[in-house]
Amino acid sequence: MASDAVTLIMNDHRELERLFGEVQSGKGDRRALVEEIAARLTAHSRAEEAKVYPAIKKADPAESGDVDHAYHEHDEAEELLQKVVRNVDSPQFTQMFTEFVQAVKHHVEEEESKVLPALREAVDKDTLDKLGEAFMTARAGELRKAGFDEESEYKAAQDKGRADLADATRDELYEMAREADIPGRSTMNKEELSEAVSRQG
Repeated sequence: MASDAVTLIMNDHRELERLFGEVQSGKGDRRALVEEIAARLTAHSRAEEAKVYPAIKKADPAESGDVDHAYHEHDEAEELLQKVVRNVDSPQFTQMFTEFVQAVKHHVEEEESKVLPALREAVDKDTLDKLGEAFMTARAGELRKAGFDEESEYKAAQDKGRADLADATRDELYEMAREADIPGRSTMNKEELSEAVSRQG
């Protein structure tokens, strides 16, 4: 799994965009989704501000303007987010949520086209990995404060994955093994395929 700060931050952006899409589709529990977005976005922003943004300014002082602009956009997104949270059941929710999503997407676009490439240019791979670790640690702490424990969520997803494998037919397991390019799959029985596939996950 990638551990550099740029990749981890971009992965977080994609996850937030996925959650935005779920809310906009009108499926699922709107309140729970908004709570998750609030927790994830806040944790993401605070971790960036504590660990990544100062490192960019230090490594490349010429980027200070873009970094300061990013701080400002975080504040703006947080204000819009608070409005969204307060108005989950209001008739104005859709309009407020759309405004919030546009602001976040604008920030993500700028960050991914200016700030993150500048960071990748300014520091070596080892530093990027250390920043990634610092970012993830700070982010996990913020998520726990908000009542979201990603590790237990991940474990629950893994357990669900194992349960899904137990229900799969041999043919389905073989197909998964083929997609994962597991060697020796054609000679494996159902149990062996299930074990091999779960090791890949």
